[in-house]
Amino acid sequence: MSDKNGSAQEPERKRPFIREKVAKPPRTKRQMAFRVFAYVFLAAVAGIAAGTSFAVAGPLAERYLIPTTAAPTAPTVTIPTDTETVPEPAATAGTAQQTETEPSSETPEETAPPETTESETETEPETTEPIEDILQSAIEQYKYTVDDLDSMYTSLRGVVTAANDGIVTIHSVRQELDWFDNPVETAGLYAGAVIAETEQEMMILTPAAAIENADTLRVTFADGKEADCTVRQTDSLTGMAVVSVELDTLEETTKTRVAAFTLGNSFLTKQGDVVIAVGAPTGAVHSSGYGFIANIVRNVQVPDGMTRLFYADVAADAASGTFLINTKGELIGWATDEYESGSGIAVIRAISDYKTMLEKMSNGISIPYLGILPQEVSEAMKESGMPAGIYVSECSIDGPAYEAGIQSGDIIVRIGENDVEKMNEYQAQTAALNEGDTVTVVVQRKGADEYIELEYQVNVGAR
Repeated sequence: MSDKNGSAQEPERKRPFIREKVAKPPRTKRQMAFRVFAYVFLAAVAGIAAGTSFAVAGPLAERYLIPTTAAPTAPTVTIPTDTETVPEPAATAGTAQQTETEPSSETPEETAPPETTESETETEPETTEPIEDILQSAIEQYKYTVDDLDSMYTSLRGVVTAANDGIVTIHSVRQELDWFDNPVETAGLYAGAVIAETEQEMMILTPAAAIENADTLRVTFADGKEADCTVRQTDSLTGMAVVSVELDTLEETTKTRVAAFTLGNSFLTKQGDVVIAVGAPTGAVHSSGYGFIANIVRNVQVPDGMTRLFYADVAADAASGTFLINTKGELIGWATDEYESGSGIAVIRAISDYKTMLEKMSNGISIPYLGILPQEVSEAMKESGMPAGIYVSECSIDGPAYEAGIQSGDIIVRIGENDVEKMNEYQAQTAALNEGDTVTVVVQRKGADEYIELEYQVNVGAR
């Protein structure tokens, strides 16, 4: 190949340096460590951002996008409380006679008898025998027989038969060692009364001794079927406990036969009423006995409240578990050994004073405890200069009120934000407390010349 001048040129040659790859210098250890740290840091930031996004968006998505149902909660036991309002007693014969002879305040026009015809006057008897006299005469002339007595006891036996289906036997088994370190099994039998049922459980009232130091607890029902039971709650002051049985562990025949006792209104119980002892009045479960209410003692001081006691001439073994029912089969109390009585006389705690306690125990809630013996300030006490409120007769040593500084002789006038003057107000306020609460209790304390107001912070305990 020649150029314009005719001279020959050499062919073009490829330049090898153009295809060479420029290599980066190798990284130092410091650079590598920095890069690793950067990657880890970015990963952590990304993780935190993702977690924050899920935390914020998750609840919103569940609330607005995902249909949810309320989480199932365990059914609770509700036991209505009773009032002391009782029916007015029937007027006595003397009162009725006095009412009949009392002059009327009506006008003569209102009290004037209607006109009667001559024939009506002639046929009307001159006197009419009062219906009360007719009934009294019939009762006096009636000759009672052994058949009548047997009929009455047949009716009572029917009440006992029905009640026994609600009575169970608590087997308390404890494992011990003898002097030679050999295992010994100690078993005790106690009576229990079914007092409530939910869709899942059956609640049974029994002496606290049945569960003390027990390694195993089992329940035997009236049909002989057995099941395990669980302790719900105990009350050391009344010496009673509530245990529960899962309904899923029972056969259908047992569940159908067992019926919880109706908790009666013990405020309606009167002296002379016929009552029946069930449970273990003789020490053996499913024994029974009949008797009468011999006496009723009201306003008995107990820690943090008042109660009433029935004295009944029935056999009763409080340690094994004895329950008192009326002729309707309603549970109206249980026997206690805390109070002394005459030979053959049982002391019964009236159930209406303890229904709030039984409800808490059935739901596994401990009974709140302040530890005082209260007394409502009476009108006579007010006239002597005492302020209205709840008089502290005694503070239990080492009780919450005692530890807070409250003393015997103080008058409680306020619990929390509520004034208390009546005993029912005080009991309602204390029943609303829970173990572990700190409540403000305001008292009036007698000073040298006058009462002074003091405020205490009481840590609520449990019985």
